[in-house]
Parts: sequence; C-alpha cells; structure tokens
Amino acid sequence: MTGLTPFNTVGPFFKVMLRHRPEGSDSLVTDATRGERLTIEGRLTDGAGAPILDGLVEIWQADAAGRYRHPGDPRGGDADPHFTGFGRVSTGVDGTFAFHTIRPGLISSPDGRVQAPHILVSVLARGIMTRCWTRLYFEDEDLNRTDPTLALVPAGRRDTLLARKVTDGHYRFDIVLQGERETVFFDA
Repeated sequence: MTGLTPFNTVGPFFKVMLRHRPEGSDSLVTDATRGERLTIEGRLTDGAGAPILDGLVEIWQADAAGRYRHPGDPRGGDADPHFTGFGRVSTGVDGTFAFHTIRPGLISSPDGRVQAPHILVSVLARGIMTRCWTRLYFEDEDLNRTDPTLALVPAGRRDTLLARKVTDGHYRFDIVLQGERETVFFDA
C-alpha cells in the first residue's frame, strides 16, 4: 500500500435527490389550507459562518388545530386534508432555504402539558452521517415561557431556537451547525 485513503465526505447529493420534486415543494399549503399563512426563511451555515450550499432542511409540524397527518396521532384522522405537515428543501448556493406553511396549533406533551407552537426541523449536510434535530419556536409566542421542551434548554441558548419576526407572516430562522452561535440540537 502506497498511501492512505483520502478523506471524503458524504455527498453532495441532496440537490440530485430533489431534482424530480414538483415545483412548489417548499410549500406545505394549498389555497384550502386552514390557518395563518407563514413564510419561514433562513440560512444554514457552518461554525465559521460559511454557507452550506448542499444541505437538506426538512420540517414537520401540526396543522392549525394541533393535529398531525400521521397514524401515530390519535387525532390525526381529523387533520386538515389540505395541509401536508411536511416539507423538504435543499439549500441554495448561499445556504438559504424557505418554507411556506402555517402557524402550528397547540399540542400536548406526553405528560399532558401544553407545548408552545413549534416546528420540528431536521438538517442533513455534507459530512453529517446522522441528521441533526432541532425545533423552531416563534419569538412572539407567550407559551414559550412554559413550554416543557424549551425549558430543558439552558436559558442562554434558547434564542438559537427562536424564529425572528421580520414582518407579519414572515419569520427568519438561521441554523448554525457548530461554533459559538450553534443551534441547539436534540437527541432523536
């Protein structure tokens, strides 16, 4: 053997995987979807602030009534049939992503406590072998103060989980994969 195997990361393949998805796959809504329309934009960066241009961002969320379109939700049969609850986009060359969705309704935690409206976020990128999981909360939500999951996050780091209101119906949620401003990630 003359040398070591060179280092190679996973990917790039996310844009290739998504090339056959229909236009508008960043939208979880139709004209008939119930609830307050939102646009969530953000940027995926590494610890040095460089954009991650081959990332994949997925979101899952409840509908406006707090129901998931999933067989694991006992109330899922009543979920809004015009709301998918799931979105997936690849990041742009500047690390940006965007979703068109609604404000999620209230759901209960396993112990019965009410959770603040939130969106589950998953990130995959070059070199990440296991997806990173986080949550997006809305900065203008009063229930954030009593959310049982958000309460588990050290107070000084909670702001990394807050989507900032830009204008009515428009929020910004940047995701930092490592470093000083690293987004809080949860064990799956």
